[in-house]
Formats: sequence, C-alpha cells, structure tokens
Amino acid sequence: MTEAGRRRGRNETEEERADRMWGELIQEVRVAQTGVQILFGFLLTVVFQPKYGKLATVDQVIYIVTVVLGACATGALIGPVSLHRLVSGRRVKPQAVRLASRMTFVGLVLLLATMTSSLLLILRVATHDGYVPYLVTAVVAWYLLCWYGLPLWARRRHTSRTDENT
Repeated sequence: MTEAGRRRGRNETEEERADRMWGELIQEVRVAQTGVQILFGFLLTVVFQPKYGKLATVDQVIYIVTVVLGACATGALIGPVSLHRLVSGRRVKPQAVRLASRMTFVGLVLLLATMTSSLLLILRVATHDGYVPYLVTAVVAWYLLCWYGLPLWARRRHTSRTDENT
C-alpha cells in the first residue's frame, strides 16, 4: 500500500492545519481563562477582608504564594491572545501555534498550582484539622488524573507510531 493510501486524518496544508489548530487552541484557552480570571479576581479581594489580618503567618504566606501563582497563570493563559495579535499577518502561524500551545500548557500547570494552594488555604482556615493535607492531596490527584493522566493515556492508546511521525 502506498503512503498516501495508509495516511489517516486530514489532507491539509501546514497553514490550514495551523489555522485549525489555532481555532481549537483558542477554544481551550477560553475555558481556562474564564476559570483562572474568576479565581484570581476572588483572590485579590481576600486581602481586604477583616479576617485576613487575623490569619496565621503561614496562612498569609500561602495566600501570597497563591496570588502570585494566580497572576502567573493568568499571564500564561492570556499570553496566546497577545501573541496572536502581535504576530497576526506575519505568516508565522505554525510557529505561533506551537508557542501558544506551550504557554497554555504552562498556564494549566500554574492553574493547578494556584488551585492547590487556594484549596489548602481555604481548608486550613475553614477547618484547622489535620486531615487537610490528605484532602488536598486527593483533590490534586483527581486534577492530575483528569487533566494529564487520562489525556496522556488516550493519546498513547489511540495514537499509532505513524501518527506520531506526521
């Protein structure tokens, strides 16, 4: 069988593929951006609450780390929009898609860290119980399974060696 006969998937040029991948990436980023922006906005208000001054020093440090992580996640997840705007019309879409994809991945890792530290802080303040680290660990394991484990499993299970090389 010829290579053309074995080929699966779309018959598209590099530019067409970049256009399609860009559209898919932007849809994915929209979901993550909304979540990180709501979380970050909420985090910004915490410091102005009367109870903030009564938090233990360790909880204030967790809060500061959480805000910085949230700011970084926001930057990484909004970055692809700025990238697109600044390189639009320069005929570099395939390269822009690769860079935006990397920024999105970093943004999702930072979002995971932000959500982890947010959950840790909230549960520490709400309960003061020793089970908090175990509960946070269980939730993080769930995030890792949903965000990375299952997608990587699906990619490995449903991608053939010839697909990986194209």
